[in-house]
Amino acid sequence: MYKIIGTDQKEYGSISADQICQWIGEGRVNAQTKVRAGEGTDWKPLADFPEFVEALKTCQPPLAICPPPAALAKTSGLAIASLVLGILGLFTCGFTALVGLILGIVAISKIKKNEGRLRGQGLAIAGTIVSAVFLLMLPIYAAMLLPALAKAKQRAQTINCVNNMKQLALAVRIYSTDHNDQFPPAATWCDAIQKEAGSERIFKCAAADSNQRSQYAFNAKLDGLNQAKIAPGTVLLFETEGGWNVNGGPELMLKQSRHGRIFVVALADGSVQQISEAKLGTLRWDP
Repeated sequence: MYKIIGTDQKEYGSISADQICQWIGEGRVNAQTKVRAGEGTDWKPLADFPEFVEALKTCQPPLAICPPPAALAKTSGLAIASLVLGILGLFTCGFTALVGLILGIVAISKIKKNEGRLRGQGLAIAGTIVSAVFLLMLPIYAAMLLPALAKAKQRAQTINCVNNMKQLALAVRIYSTDHNDQFPPAATWCDAIQKEAGSERIFKCAAADSNQRSQYAFNAKLDGLNQAKIAPGTVLLFETEGGWNVNGGPELMLKQSRHGRIFVVALADGSVQQISEAKLGTLRWDP
């Protein structure tokens, strides 16, 4: 195998003897072309190699030495990676496109500097363009995604609040069963049912101020009453701004819902309802 030095003073090869003979016939190399056979030998003119003498005699010397065919050039791996990452931006909301854009720019720069020994400029340009397009689409993705995430979070917080109310209402009824069917005193209702509730966590709404111990209030009109004498649809617990042992009536209801337009209310029969703002006036507060 042989290596040659082109007119650009760059080294090309390894190349077979048959390939060199073909290049002689095509005028790509001439008698003065520097050639090295194998590794560790000196560079010599092509005319000094006996195996090429006959081929040189049959050809006129070319004016210039052409670089090896493009088939010997390698395709840039960065260019390929840029295009792949750019396309993957479609499935990753554009996040891989940032890396694809950087690799594409680097690949274009390296291909230009290698003067024909590295291919893939088209791939690099395509990867750069595709990546840039998906990066420009990121704000659109965000605008579409954020409202959906906010809605999902709000729904999760509403479900959490409903579950809290159910556990608190159950704790009130357990307390009542253990105290001659009487509901807890309104002034100390949180303290009274704390044992039955098991954890203070259920006194807190996930959508409310976490600094408050509780975001729920007790209907003061049920203070110490026998649960059997209370209409099942009477308000038992409701959402309020916050505070421990808070009790009262509709005046303590939230002025603005923490769950969109839904207010969570527990009734005397232990059920929990999600009431729209328009229906708050239909709630029963008197036992």
